[in-house]
Amino acid sequence: MRRATVELPSTTRAFLTRPHPATLTTLRPDGTPHVTPVRFTYDTATGLARVTTRAGTRKARNVATGGPTARVALCQADGFRWVTLEGRATVTDDPARLAEAVRRYSVRYRAAPPAPRDLVVVEITVDRVLSLNL
Repeated sequence: MRRATVELPSTTRAFLTRPHPATLTTLRPDGTPHVTPVRFTYDTATGLARVTTRAGTRKARNVATGGPTARVALCQADGFRWVTLEGRATVTDDPARLAEAVRRYSVRYRAAPPAPRDLVVVEITVDRVLSLNL
């Protein structure tokens, strides 16, 4: 099990449990940013953020082609309050990891995520957190 790499204040942890959408920024092969709205979960105990998506999406492809050093930024905002989680990302279709991502998503958003046949999870090992007004 991964250990949390960043200690978060209680106000930030609480903010990250609210069912707000976020933006996920990945890098295209040419180095330009790709920003897309997503829903996600964050596990404070392990420092792992999860985004479910289809395998063929640009965000999943960007992470997959980035290799083990692929970095992403996930930003949740509400008015003038925001948190950005940064870290290394991987894409997996491992059934156990995908099931855990779906379980956490269902708890946070009170509904299961879409379930296409090519569902994968982008896992982000968070190593930097930026925030404002929390």
